[in-house]
Amino acid sequence: MNSVHVRALLVRGMLAGIGAGLLAFVVAYFVGIPSVDDAIAYESAHSQEHGEELFSRLQQSTVGLATGVLVFGIAMGGIAALAYCFAVGRIGRFGARATAALMAAAGFVTICLVPFLKYPPNPPATSDPGTLNQRTALFFLMIALSVLLGIGAVVLGRRLASRWGNWNASVAAGTSFVAAVTVAMVFLPGISETPKDFPATVMWEFRVAAIGIQAVLWAGFGLIFGHLAERVLEPNPAGETAAGTEGRAAAAVH
Repeated sequence: MNSVHVRALLVRGMLAGIGAGLLAFVVAYFVGIPSVDDAIAYESAHSQEHGEELFSRLQQSTVGLATGVLVFGIAMGGIAALAYCFAVGRIGRFGARATAALMAAAGFVTICLVPFLKYPPNPPATSDPGTLNQRTALFFLMIALSVLLGIGAVVLGRRLASRWGNWNASVAAGTSFVAAVTVAMVFLPGISETPKDFPATVMWEFRVAAIGIQAVLWAGFGLIFGHLAERVLEPNPAGETAAGTEGRAAAAVH
């Protein structure tokens, strides 16, 4: 792929990230904020420290949330677009949209779902600040392992495809990925710091909202970027080509 296409896809990836970020913001505001407010209310009721906040809760839940989600969407879109440039033509004979959908699904599974299963996010008042560095390091380690194991599964599937067929190779690669991720989860240490009296409903709603936001973000990116990438890599769809051919034939007859 030449540099012009890479540059064009990078820009479109960041634009798709903005669009996906806006969708994720809507979900975060209407689904995620209520559970966060409940967790903050629990923290206020169980804490003796009530310092003055630099930003109001309204600012945090609107401007702050939108800024964070959009910045993440732009960064994620740029990185995913570069990964897309590398993956095109290397993971099978898929069109631009199908490749974008597969990339988005793979990104969601390896970067969000797998780490979520081992180290799910916690709402305010449920974690010890003294373990922040440990929790952060373990979380990013889980992401790195998941991504590397995902890449290894793709490579394994491609190598087995010529001998076992695409279906059997895909099943073998997927099974290997699940097995390797399971082993990693077993050996990595767990962290449980949630107070015993913290409302289980609030915890459940917060975690469902967290994974839902990521699902909307990646799904939105896959759909938007797939459309934009197709316009770059496949500028003359079959319908337009056929129409152009018929037009030239009609002109020749007249």
